[in-house]
Amino acid sequence: MAGAIIEKMSTKKLVLFVFFILLFQIFSILVGALISPSPTTAIRYLATKCINFHRTRAWLMPWGSNRCQQVHSFDDPLAKTLDANDIVFAVHVPLPNTEMSPWFQYMLAVLQFDIAFKMTNQIEDDVVITIDARLAYRDDMTSEWTTKFHSVEQRPLRCTFAVSKTYENEGRFYHCDPIPFMELGSVAHKYFLMNLRLPVNDTMNVGIGEIKDIHVVGIHQNGGFTKVWISMKTVFSPWISVATVWYWYRIRLLARPPVLLEKVIFALGLSMAFLDMPVEWLSMGFEWTWMLLFEDAQQGALYSILFCFWIIFCGEHLMDQRQRNRLSAYWWQVGLVVFGSSVLLIFDLSERGVHLSNPFYSVWASESRSKVALFFSYLKPHITFIIVAGISVCLYFFSLCRMVYCVFRTIGGKMQQLPTMPEARRLHYKGIIFRFKFLMLATLTCAALTIIFFILNQVSEGHWHWGDYTLQVHSAFLTGIYGMWNLYVFTIIFLYAPSHKHNRKKSGDTQHTDMTDKPESQETQLTCGEQGPTEVYRITGKVAEE
Repeated sequence: MAGAIIEKMSTKKLVLFVFFILLFQIFSILVGALISPSPTTAIRYLATKCINFHRTRAWLMPWGSNRCQQVHSFDDPLAKTLDANDIVFAVHVPLPNTEMSPWFQYMLAVLQFDIAFKMTNQIEDDVVITIDARLAYRDDMTSEWTTKFHSVEQRPLRCTFAVSKTYENEGRFYHCDPIPFMELGSVAHKYFLMNLRLPVNDTMNVGIGEIKDIHVVGIHQNGGFTKVWISMKTVFSPWISVATVWYWYRIRLLARPPVLLEKVIFALGLSMAFLDMPVEWLSMGFEWTWMLLFEDAQQGALYSILFCFWIIFCGEHLMDQRQRNRLSAYWWQVGLVVFGSSVLLIFDLSERGVHLSNPFYSVWASESRSKVALFFSYLKPHITFIIVAGISVCLYFFSLCRMVYCVFRTIGGKMQQLPTMPEARRLHYKGIIFRFKFLMLATLTCAALTIIFFILNQVSEGHWHWGDYTLQVHSAFLTGIYGMWNLYVFTIIFLYAPSHKHNRKKSGDTQHTDMTDKPESQETQLTCGEQGPTEVYRITGKVAEE
């Protein structure tokens, strides 16, 4: 019976294969470091204070030939005659003489309030600010604005005052946390206009302090990074797809039915091919606001299958022949992964799913949302997510390390029998076991690097200068991790595919002679039992049973 390629491939070819994999990995990192720009760009806009005496729904422009009547400061004499409901904060995206592009993929908006301290108008505790937000678009400078979205939203206003609250410190500004405000899943138009109002009555926008200015930070993906990213997906997509189909074709040629490990490897290839689908090419010509949600589904599918694969990959080399090859044996580990993935999917649908019809929506908005969301909103959701996710993946990694240790210990027990075997067979099994251990260590390395880079990516992003070159660390991280997953999945698919090589007759005769010299030899004890993809798979199953 032919074994897997990892066992049948010659050492020279295997070393050459690993060398090319490492070469592609380095290349994927250098693409992000040297070719790609930073993944995102943040531009700060100062909202223009427009006067809307009649309080109409007309669109107010901050600049240009049709710009609105403006008030530069609320301390001006004209401003003191106005009501708060007469003020509209207008923001044009992008800046003058520039335009947006579908290559930007998405657009986020974050609000930053400049609020001055005043003894008679202080910011109250746990205050919520209400914003009447409207978004419009057009594709040339002469067309009329087309309304795209309109919503009245609430956000918790969290501000601190560094000095004592006395009359001497009036006029100083609070330090307020940025407020996530909008997430647009597609940038299909060249120009966008935001008109924001802070409606005031007896119960609305009371106790929010004396607002002087509103800054809007617009964040979008760099077009250059998008081109690099889509190019990589275009290269990897057919590569992984063909490899997955080829792998399953080789499995179907076997006389036996596929085992659980082979099915999971096939599922891993499918999930990687799903992630590699370069659907971003189509989004250039269509206004697909669901692209961010679709990308989250792609990544979630890969990570779920990958985490399950690691568990099953290690577990199948630990269990005996009666327990292995059954998905039910991993019900609680796989169940936890499925549960965690389902929770993230539900949260993603509740946030980005609603963004399809209302990009201003936020599940962390105010007391009108769930108590759980409100609780986490005071803990700063982004930081909370990093902490919870970091702890979870670290616990998973430690559990994975323990499973790998148990696999190595199981194999180590059988290796004690190798000295009693003929030299040719002993060297053969030593080589197979060494290759398997190397693959397991590569798996742990991939998992560890993913966790480390995930944490570093949250803490810092930017670029380093190296001579005349600029190294984009964040871009290198994204392209490097993406390349690493593709290369890892391809390696697993290729090395665990059934080999076309069969033992030659002379070699088979020699092995038969070795075995007949010692009918109860260790060779028989090592390989007896159920069939599987590799000899290590069969060895560990026999050891566990013993």
